[in-house]
Amino acid sequence: MTRLGFLLDSDNCIGCHACTIACKSEHDVPLGVNRTWVKYIETGTFPDVARKFNVMRCNQCDDAPCMTICPTSALFRSDNGVVDFQDDDCIGCKSCMNACPYDALYINPETNTAHKCNMCNHRLEVGLEPSCQVVCPTEAIKIGDLDDPTSEISRIIARDDVAVRAPEQNTKPKVFYRGADQASLDPTRTAIANDGMIWADTLSDPNGARHPTVPVSIGKKPDSMDGVVARTAYTTSHQMTWKGKVSGYLVTKAIAAGVMLVAVLMVLLGHSGEQAAVGVVPPVVAGIFLAITGALLVADLKQPGRFYFLITKGNWSSWLVKGAYVLMFFAAVCGLWFLAGVAGLEETFQILAIPAAVGAAGTAGYTAYLFAQCEGRDLWQTPLLLPVLLAQAVTAGGAAYAILDVFMDVPRPAAIGWVLLGGVAATAAFIAMELTSKGSRHVELAVHEMTHGSLKQQFWLGGILLGLVIPAFDAITFLATGSDSPLLLAAGGICALLGMFAYEDSFVRAGQSVPLS
Repeated sequence: MTRLGFLLDSDNCIGCHACTIACKSEHDVPLGVNRTWVKYIETGTFPDVARKFNVMRCNQCDDAPCMTICPTSALFRSDNGVVDFQDDDCIGCKSCMNACPYDALYINPETNTAHKCNMCNHRLEVGLEPSCQVVCPTEAIKIGDLDDPTSEISRIIARDDVAVRAPEQNTKPKVFYRGADQASLDPTRTAIANDGMIWADTLSDPNGARHPTVPVSIGKKPDSMDGVVARTAYTTSHQMTWKGKVSGYLVTKAIAAGVMLVAVLMVLLGHSGEQAAVGVVPPVVAGIFLAITGALLVADLKQPGRFYFLITKGNWSSWLVKGAYVLMFFAAVCGLWFLAGVAGLEETFQILAIPAAVGAAGTAGYTAYLFAQCEGRDLWQTPLLLPVLLAQAVTAGGAAYAILDVFMDVPRPAAIGWVLLGGVAATAAFIAMELTSKGSRHVELAVHEMTHGSLKQQFWLGGILLGLVIPAFDAITFLATGSDSPLLLAAGGICALLGMFAYEDSFVRAGQSVPLS
């Protein structure tokens, strides 16, 4: 057994891009994506300035989050320690791209599967060196066995001052840098200037996770350069991977979970005899939105025809796989609830109440554990995500019942009003704690993007005003006046659901707005 790693000697790198070209040639890497690339930064003040180069690529982590989250084990570890991939098993879920703290993975536009640097493992297996090492004119790229103390890179690492990227992520990376400027290894400490980069016409891509551009401000005056110590002169763009479909699925499964939670509440309040409002309609609504949830998840895959690999080749360390079984369990409980409702078996609801509540909570909340596996996105690591998702499910359940009350007789409308108000109030409290709690620089930048950057209108007007303030006002007015009309509460419910999507979409996008390379 060996444990291969890279030593990248930034002192010797001349920024010639020979490694990038050799990699593209060796692996037929399409235009627009890279397995390895060279990043330029510029430091100092004229005339005392310097341009520095660093090679970026997969870090072959000993504790690789991409392998943990991959739902089909398409990413696996070879006997030599290399993290490799199997095209035939990849479903294109893009979770590995958010799990990687180094922006090392990409979706190959020709195969629609995830690719990355695999150290030219096909060459290593026959005793050859990686193509990038072969072509490097200054021998700035070295490969060797980290467990062999006599190997060249082991001696260099033991003797010299070396660094790794994002050590705080605890992924145990096996790519070491000698002579690298720390700013080049921490992308939040550099920025693209207002005149852009060399060889690049555009400053930013609205669909891509990118470097912050000058000016960078976090709670300071607009021209602040808080924390930025160097200019990014050249790097590659990395596309945002999860967008509207993922945001939508968070809302649809909240509705499915929430409507069944309220149905369970109605059973506990003694309304098991309400066949339509408790026994039949809630599981139908839940089933419809679970189906939409599944459709959104499958549609977001780059290889949707392989969605069944989640079951047939499931990796149980991935919350994508666990989540699929949670959804199936909840769907089965909803089916049994529906059958009991059609048959008028009121006593069965007492038996199904606990499984339904557990399945609903699991459906609403499992995404918190999935997002926690996305170690490259610090905003998503918040421990408050689970309570936010559960509170949103309560809100969605109250909203769904408030809307249903317009079309059918719903028992205890006041209770529905309290459910909606309670869900909104809890969600608002958790979001406030989330935004004011201290976090890493990544979290600060993501929160700034969400609340003061390009997503601020969507967050404040959509997520807060439409999703929280208006529903709370409507629910309070409905309860205070004892209104017999369901329209006011239904309007608040509609606003709550629309605002929930606006908030979730801003949260999902903000988490991916912080550069990782």
